[in-house]
Amino acid sequence: MPPRSLRASGSMILLGGGIVLIAANLRPALASVATVLDQLHAGLGLSATGAGLLNALPVIVFGLGAPLAPLLARRTGIERTLLVALLLLIAGAAIRLVGSQTLLFIGTIILSCGIAIANVLLPALVKRDFPHRIGLMTGLYTTSLSAAASLAAGTTVPLGAAIGLDWRGALGVWIVPTVLALIVWLPQARHARPGTRSGPRTAGGGVSSLLRNGLAWKFTLFMGLLSLTYHTVLAWLPSIYTAHGLSLSTAGGLLSIATVVATPVTLVLPAVASRRRDQRWWVAALTTLTAAGLTGLLIAPTAAPYLWAVLIGLGMGAAFPLGLAMIALRTRTSDGATDLSTMVQSFGYVIAGLGPLAVGILREVTGSWTPTVAVLLALLVPQLLAGLASARDRYIEPGDSPPTDAKSSGTVKIV
Repeated sequence: MPPRSLRASGSMILLGGGIVLIAANLRPALASVATVLDQLHAGLGLSATGAGLLNALPVIVFGLGAPLAPLLARRTGIERTLLVALLLLIAGAAIRLVGSQTLLFIGTIILSCGIAIANVLLPALVKRDFPHRIGLMTGLYTTSLSAAASLAAGTTVPLGAAIGLDWRGALGVWIVPTVLALIVWLPQARHARPGTRSGPRTAGGGVSSLLRNGLAWKFTLFMGLLSLTYHTVLAWLPSIYTAHGLSLSTAGGLLSIATVVATPVTLVLPAVASRRRDQRWWVAALTTLTAAGLTGLLIAPTAAPYLWAVLIGLGMGAAFPLGLAMIALRTRTSDGATDLSTMVQSFGYVIAGLGPLAVGILREVTGSWTPTVAVLLALLVPQLLAGLASARDRYIEPGDSPPTDAKSSGTVKIV
């Protein structure tokens, strides 16, 4: 291989590795909180409603902060904007360790802004720089994301105990890998491409045009309800199990299982699903798995808790990377992927943010987790219908023009 090709290959490996490292830091700051809610209640006097707000706040900020991503990326480039996202994540994580409820919430807002920016830009970066490896790269970075979430869920409590400093040590340890990702990403930020637009904007393009596109709204609803289930389970599953008599460490282990069990599937599913023009079968199968797990959790939560955790984890855990891959598969360009990602994550995460907050309020009002699980189960119906519509072989086009069949577009999807 010529030296120039070797250098180019090495650069792409470093870029891909940086993407994977960034993704690995987008969930531990959230998953770790769920395992120390009891300590936050004891140390800061956090109520059940306050805990619900703390769990809902990141997801709401994901939605409200998503439009910042294309604005910043257009000015400074995707790479430098992702560097800003990492800095926000580090700053917010450090601020919430100071030791007051106010700073806990302020730090959570700041770090959530960083995650919101990265959530939007990673699919667009994959679309731009890995157009022939969309499935592979989506699988790699979503596997990193879910594996890191499961690691945080399973190890935060024992790591906190080993470090000391109660909940501060448990949450503070996750700043270290974010600093590592920042260091690895610095070379990419130095050589950033200015702006995100590769050419003149097509008439009627942009996020605003997607607001008139019915298919874009269906996709947004699908991703929003999927994220609602994911973040509600991430936030409250340990509390649900401790309420049924399981120990805190066992409940944290069940959350870890629910997040890690989909990791092998996450690695290969986007690539496999991308080989077909239609992903409806995958949407139906994964929704069915989630429904089976939630039904078990509703009817007999302690009869087979590990089985319910596996089913829920496989269903929601594998559906999430499938949805992220569909952002790239349903668009023709990196610009289109950025626009669709912005819309989906702006409105979708606002929908998702209602879940943890509503669960906290519902639990406080009813004194039971049964209504919560029943509502999550019922919401799978609109999620399935919207997902089936979104997974059809059609592109989401800008402007008022209807989506077009992928077969007639002349574009070939390759993984």
